[in-house]
Amino acid sequence: MPYSLFRQTRACHRGHGHTHTHTHGGGSDDRKIQIERRILDENEQLAGDNRRHFAAHGVFVLNMMSSPGSGKTTLLENTLNRLAPDTQCAVIVGDICTTHDADRLAASGMPVIQVNTDQFGGDCHLTAPLIAQAAARFNLDDLDLLIVENVGNLVCPAEFDLGEDARVVVLSTTEGEDKPIKYPLMFRQCDLALVNKIDLLPYLDFDLELARNNIRQVHPDMPIQNLSARTGEGLDQWIAWIRDKISARQP
Repeated sequence: MPYSLFRQTRACHRGHGHTHTHTHGGGSDDRKIQIERRILDENEQLAGDNRRHFAAHGVFVLNMMSSPGSGKTTLLENTLNRLAPDTQCAVIVGDICTTHDADRLAASGMPVIQVNTDQFGGDCHLTAPLIAQAAARFNLDDLDLLIVENVGNLVCPAEFDLGEDARVVVLSTTEGEDKPIKYPLMFRQCDLALVNKIDLLPYLDFDLELARNNIRQVHPDMPIQNLSARTGEGLDQWIAWIRDKISARQP
């Protein structure tokens, strides 16, 4: 099924984005902080509306986050193929530019909507208003699962509630073991961590146990799964986790 293209403009960003200035002091700095707080508060309110709306339709919403190059899109390709045909899915893909990821995921036959934030530089995250606008293009009564592939970034997406039911962070073995402690908010806010590209472990200087310990240091109770999106190793456990979440949502 072909995807639709939705672009966020800078006019939308003025209402729903946020500044990336985290300064302290008086004068204009205080005003920037106040504006950022107001924008985040508005997003929280809209995220709550989204969550109630999705729940009313019995749709489980999953927010997938990672840095660029983690293998998230490959993982989602294989995830959609394994969930089909007994699970009805749709995907919202967030990127600053291009429709490359949406093109790949649309090949699964699932409905996919691309959200680009490239106008005037673009944002490094999706927001609750964008999710509401994109989700309105789906027939939610026909869906069991809505996946949001957030913009590749380990910082900003963690700050914005979209109205999702669960958050998943993907860490690849090519990124280094220190990412959980360098970007703790992302790992603290998520419900599951996936360590991807374990098929590359024989060729990398990557300490898998150290990476897992760093995740536990930030979020001690969060489950961690090792997998390879390319070879399929570990995907059964990941698919089982998703199916359990969907079953828990449905009456």
